[in-house]
This record gives sequence, C-alpha cells and structure tokens, in this order.
Amino acid sequence: MGLPATGPQRLSIIIPCYNEAENVALFAARLFPVVEELAREWSVQIVLVDDGSSDGTPECLRKLADDRPDVEVVTHAQNRGLGAAMRTGFAHAQGDVIVTTDSDGTYPFVEIPPLLECLTPEADMVVASPYHPQGGVEGVAPYRRLLSQGASLVYRLLLDWHLHTYTSMFRAYRREVVERVPSRADGFLMPAEFLAHAVLMGYRAVEYPTVLHVRRHGQSKARVARITLAHLRFQAGLVWCRLTRRSPVSRGG
Repeated sequence: MGLPATGPQRLSIIIPCYNEAENVALFAARLFPVVEELAREWSVQIVLVDDGSSDGTPECLRKLADDRPDVEVVTHAQNRGLGAAMRTGFAHAQGDVIVTTDSDGTYPFVEIPPLLECLTPEADMVVASPYHPQGGVEGVAPYRRLLSQGASLVYRLLLDWHLHTYTSMFRAYRREVVERVPSRADGFLMPAEFLAHAVLMGYRAVEYPTVLHVRRHGQSKARVARITLAHLRFQAGLVWCRLTRRSPVSRGG
C-alpha cells in the first residue's frame, strides 16, 4: 500500500475547507474508512484547514476532531484563499509524506492509497492527472475543462511535457518538497505555481492517472475568470524568465 516497509512512516493528509458545513459529514464518512486502511501501515495525521468559513464549518470540523485524536483543525480568522490554506496545512503537517486533496469529492478519498503506491524511490511527488491519456473527466462543464486543460497545456510547453496536469490539488509529496519549494499564490493558482517551482528546482514528479468528477455537494468556490487571469500572469512570468535566462526559484528558495 505504499512506502512503509521497515516500520510505520508518518502520513499527513491536508484538506482545505471553505463553507463546507453541509458537506463535512459526507466527506468524513468517506474519508475515515480510508484512514483506517492507511493506519495499518502509516501513522496518519489529518489536517483540516478552515479558511475563514461563515457557515458553521469550523464547528462541524471541531466535532470531528473531538472524537478523533488523529484529526487537527486549524482555522483562519478570515478567508485567505486556497493557496494560503494549503500553506497553513503544510505548516501543521508532521508527516514524512504529505497528501493534499479536496473536500468536495472531485477526487475520491479511496484513491489516496493507489496515489501513494506511485511514490517510489525515484519520485519526489505524485500528481493526480485527469488529463493523462489514461485519465478522464466526468460531469465537469466543458468550458471549465477547456480552461483547466488549456492552462496545463501551456505549463507542459513551458516546463515538462511529460506532465499532463498542473492544476489538480490531489497530490502526494515527500516532506523535503513541502519544506523547500517556495509558494506565494494565495488563491487557486497555488497548485500550479507550486508544481512549476518544484519542477524548476529539479524535483521529480510522476503522475497518477485518475478521473476528475464534478462536485456532487455544495457549490464550487472557484472564480473562473480570476483564476484564468492568475494563470496567464504567472505563465507570462515564466516566459519572461526563460527569455531573460533568469530562474524564478532556486534550490535554496
């Protein structure tokens, strides 16, 4: 089921949440059976980051933590964005391996064990990849798929053609990657920004082909126009660095 062979390693699972009160019980019912399976080989920590929700999400998350010592809840006083929530999760993660995933079911929690199977000694991180030839997308609006897939295509051209998906948050990282790769984006750009910086720093990424599902409960918090503009600005910066032969990051960054 993954890396541990000589003893249990520490695994942290980070799940950012924003206005997910109606969804907490549902994702908990799907998550905890997977955690029990993982706990056979890993010492598991779950980090739930509430990003300034206004609908009672913090209270719902704390109720989960009351009954489970493996759950830690961290709350932002105000909404700061997905990227900020992920960095808060990284700061609280104690794992040798760190998984980040969505709370909304777009990537089922049952795929965490096979994702970890891909974290071989030759890989520093695993990226869930719906745009891989063996992956797929189900139920997502065509325009949103086009924008996300188009953004990943540009990143492929600029960075690493062998990686098909740059925008998904469902990933597994070795701790060194999380500790050393810089990130500044606060919003939905952060997963792509983080992966771009990791690739430029020489970390080895492999893909786990999977299917991206439409959100089944609640409403998406993504603002497509704002996210698209953020990707375009970041990609323009990557082009500028290429043209001027400057590196936007360094190993010490």
